[in-house]
Amino acid sequence: MVTCQDTAGYASRMCDAILQAFHGRVGPVQLLITGLFAGLHVLIEDIPGTGKTTLARAVSQACSTDFGRIQCSPDLLPADITGMLIWDAVSQSFQYKQGPVMHQCVLVDELNRAATRTQAALLETMQEGAVTLDSVRYELPRPFFLVATQNPAAFTGTFPLPEAQLDRFGLSVRIGYPGQDDEARILDYGVSPPPAVPAVMTPDVLLEIRRLVQSVTAVDSVRQYIIRLAAETRSSRLLRLGLSPRASAHLLAASRATAAIAGRDYVAPEDVSDVFRAVAVHRIVLSAQASVEGKKPGGILDDILRTVPVPSGV
Repeated sequence: MVTCQDTAGYASRMCDAILQAFHGRVGPVQLLITGLFAGLHVLIEDIPGTGKTTLARAVSQACSTDFGRIQCSPDLLPADITGMLIWDAVSQSFQYKQGPVMHQCVLVDELNRAATRTQAALLETMQEGAVTLDSVRYELPRPFFLVATQNPAAFTGTFPLPEAQLDRFGLSVRIGYPGQDDEARILDYGVSPPPAVPAVMTPDVLLEIRRLVQSVTAVDSVRQYIIRLAAETRSSRLLRLGLSPRASAHLLAASRATAAIAGRDYVAPEDVSDVFRAVAVHRIVLSAQASVEGKKPGGILDDILRTVPVPSGV
């Protein structure tokens, strides 16, 4: 049976393994591992060429999950993601031909280049872990983990992700440019594929870790802290859209995973504050006043963290 100490060890070894292929900041790697352990989907937004695809593939290799990639474009159809029913002459019936989403770890590359109806094909997948075709429900493999990347909104050929789509991502990550030492390592292997990442765990172990994370204790004061943070985003004059109840649940799940990765079986307030920005930044919508004042989403969330009292004695 996996313990919190085991989880901390797995997280550390996963991070080391991933960094053999992904050369960049450690923070994004740790956030992806947090999302993986918590069972939350992750959105990576950054410019092309910063290693988004490499990072997602490395995470899949480190936990030995089968990997599927969906490259989005404006002409991509929903069936290209979910699969379709095809007539089988032998059985004289329609048979389900699986789409690329039927993998344990799925990378949806450049999601905001797909048209809105194609983006919507992922809603049931992300929320319920299933695909429904012609009234028949097909369960996705377990464990299931989805990583989507998107280009900045100002880039050519992008379709903004609707709020309902963004709210299904538990965490959002920005990679940023690598440091000079990391970029030197990238130049060493040039245009060749990055090295394979050694497996750190099996999918069955990942399922055990996810069950453990769900059992991490969150006392009432920590839960109330999460509720007050969410309420502050909803009442802020600088935000037109604050956090949903789903976002609060995702914040608790990410906090539990953060605690388990630290080797603890209880959530501390610091666990909540550590992941608050990653859980919230892609969900909030700035008000007209915030835009006029030149406010940034991250700065507003940092101000909210400073405003809401941190519970003591946990």
